[in-house]
Amino acid sequence: MTWKPIVAGVDASPQAATAAAFAWRIAQAANTECYLVHGSRPLFRSAAAEFVADVNALIEQQMEAARMGVSATIERAVPATALRALEVRSGRGATVVTEVARRYHAGLIVLGGKHHSTLGRWMGGSTAHHVVRVTDIPLLVTGEQVGAMRRVLVSADLSYAVQPTFEAAARMARLFGAELRVLHAVEPLPVFAELPALWNEAAFYQDSTAQLERCLEPLLEDVVAESVVRPAYAADAIAAEVAAWGADLVVVGSHGKGWVDRLLLGSTTERLLDQLPASLLVVPVPAPPGERRPGRAERLARRARQTVARSMPAG
Repeated sequence: MTWKPIVAGVDASPQAATAAAFAWRIAQAANTECYLVHGSRPLFRSAAAEFVADVNALIEQQMEAARMGVSATIERAVPATALRALEVRSGRGATVVTEVARRYHAGLIVLGGKHHSTLGRWMGGSTAHHVVRVTDIPLLVTGEQVGAMRRVLVSADLSYAVQPTFEAAARMARLFGAELRVLHAVEPLPVFAELPALWNEAAFYQDSTAQLERCLEPLLEDVVAESVVRPAYAADAIAAEVAAWGADLVVVGSHGKGWVDRLLLGSTTERLLDQLPASLLVVPVPAPPGERRPGRAERLARRARQTVARSMPAG
């Protein structure tokens, strides 16, 4: 399968140099183009333009200063040809990166990972968080260091997202000749009032394992991968598996959430972006036409009822 172009968002941070270098590595391995882009916010609001003698000249100076700062940071990470093609545009970083990625019909966006507290995100924002909420293009956020890509861990949640998420992980694993492991987290379940006598957590764990095997069976015909099931919240299970197995890349599917859900509860994807236990590939997976993505409690309640129903004797 032919790879589409790769777009890397860069700035004057050390993390941007890591992202640019890794994006270039992927592009070279996949025999595709790699474009570097930087978004520079205007230094003044449009309302202040009337007090500036030559607005265009000021913008040009700002863009050139931004180009010099970014170039000085990433010049050792990428070839001179890539550096000369660096595109600097006026605007918010997340907006510029997504617009350029759409223009090039990119198959992957790469950004440098930065650790953010919840307060820091809401006060200052995060390019990775903003991009992952709006783009329909896979987003790869690099970890603190990116060495040899030897082990790829993919998170499977037993939904319609399993296939596209697994396929993206398998593609990265094939590109670098990496091992592939599938992780499913069986999250702690709330108490359901309608299931007081029939509830069996061990049966639910066993049912989750069986469902994972059924989901993976058609996907493992041409791909070698082992699967593991861990009892924990997804983000915690992923972080623990990265530490124990030594994963270099984590691949997750993102269903998307409303802003209220993100404000009150967050999401597995956003927790991983904050913690960044390894480089993270987020694969956007829209719901099938006519299907609504249920909330966590609703999904778990449905699964629990199905497990109890399967465990009851026929007749």
